[in-house]
Amino acid sequence: MNLAILLVLPVALADTLNANLTLLQDPDIWWHLADARLFTTTHHFIQTEPYSFSVAGERWINPEWLSELPYWFSFKAFDLRGLYLVTWLALGANLLLLYWRSHLNARNAEAAFWTSCIGFVLMTVNSGPRTIVFGYLAMSAELLILEQAGRGDRRFLWFLPPLFCLWINLHGSWLIGFALFALYVLCGVVRLHIGALEQDAFPAAERNRLLGVLAVSMVALFVNPYGWRLVWSPIDMMLNQGVNIANVSEWKPLNLGSLQGIFAVVVIALMVLANLKVPRKWRLYDLAVIFFAFYAGVDHVRFLFLTAVLITPLLAADVARSFPAEASGKTIPVMNGIIAAGALCFVAFMYPSEAKLEKNLALAFPLKIIESIDPAWRTFNWDYVGGRMAFESKPSLIDSRLDTFEHHGVLQNYLAAMNGVDSLAVLNHYNIDHVLILKNQPLAGVLDHAPGWSVESREVTSDGLYVLFAKTPATSGSAASGAQSTAPASR
Repeated sequence: MNLAILLVLPVALADTLNANLTLLQDPDIWWHLADARLFTTTHHFIQTEPYSFSVAGERWINPEWLSELPYWFSFKAFDLRGLYLVTWLALGANLLLLYWRSHLNARNAEAAFWTSCIGFVLMTVNSGPRTIVFGYLAMSAELLILEQAGRGDRRFLWFLPPLFCLWINLHGSWLIGFALFALYVLCGVVRLHIGALEQDAFPAAERNRLLGVLAVSMVALFVNPYGWRLVWSPIDMMLNQGVNIANVSEWKPLNLGSLQGIFAVVVIALMVLANLKVPRKWRLYDLAVIFFAFYAGVDHVRFLFLTAVLITPLLAADVARSFPAEASGKTIPVMNGIIAAGALCFVAFMYPSEAKLEKNLALAFPLKIIESIDPAWRTFNWDYVGGRMAFESKPSLIDSRLDTFEHHGVLQNYLAAMNGVDSLAVLNHYNIDHVLILKNQPLAGVLDHAPGWSVESREVTSDGLYVLFAKTPATSGSAASGAQSTAPASR
């Protein structure tokens, strides 16, 4: 019964899958599908930039190639409904694995169920068709193995190297998982019995086994189609992509007034109250994980999913210990069956038609304008529509990947132009002849008053009015000469 209800939660609570159906508004899924299409048709891993004209031919690796394939194969089989299906199954699998870990940790189904429900609210920050959900599946699998080892069942430790070998091809979140594993080994080296901190050091044999698994896991990371470059990819994001992180909304700090922010506070309050009522003895590793989980989730809203994965099993144990519920010890199979059947019927009822998804897609993107773009044009575009342009084989200036664009200075120039700073110089620098943006963006105001630019077409979406500006050939020469002297240089 609990499992059936948990599988309903994504369909009921996640805006991507419920009646709001924002699934197809995700800008990343379209270039992910384009990546997978390119891989499955050429049978070669992408090595150079394939979509934009601004950095065409520059080295680029696809760090999430394996996570893209389920979405692509399901899309090929079931069209847009396939994207809905994989998104639901991936979220459901994450939630069920979270419940399983919580149940093992708390030894109480009710505590595991309710804390998993709370955890799912935090998970909704990444409830769309995102490759990171497969990374979190791998993280839960890793934590399950480490949690079992902490309970004395060490049979599965040697599953960690192949897991990391798989994980690095799924998503860059493997770096966090590897750091957690290293932290687990490091914390187990010391013996601490100070106040609420109580842990014994690993026996020598156990310590050596963990060090061996850690070393083999590190070697396994290099078993990938890109070698050391794929290992370096998430480190590069941390060190060399400050503009990317500073300008993408999901990297912003958590808004405590949002629904997810309120539930994050609820989680903290529950843990504090539980430990005030019945204090627990803390292992150094668990304490470090809790501080890291909340710091990551508050500093970057996208990591609230990570917070849920790390915290929920610990919260379940606290709730079960401090707020025990009386259990009858009985189960009613018929009632369980009725609830499970009802859950299945609800999911079937909510499963959208292809026509409804196509209608939502048309509201999310200016499909008619994108279709009208000539591949020979050099179109400056809002990065939000870049992925859809890649999917439609329309060359763009930029899309929502942002990494390679920052490395070559395109992201900085793009942001300047979009905000009305040296906009015409930037357009001239990239020989832009068309611009696809929203009417209310600053660049649109610049082009409205710039000589030689006119509106070629318009299209209304849920984000507002899209306009396609075109450069007038008769004045392009004078406009170009006037802007050439101030054109920004790419790095």
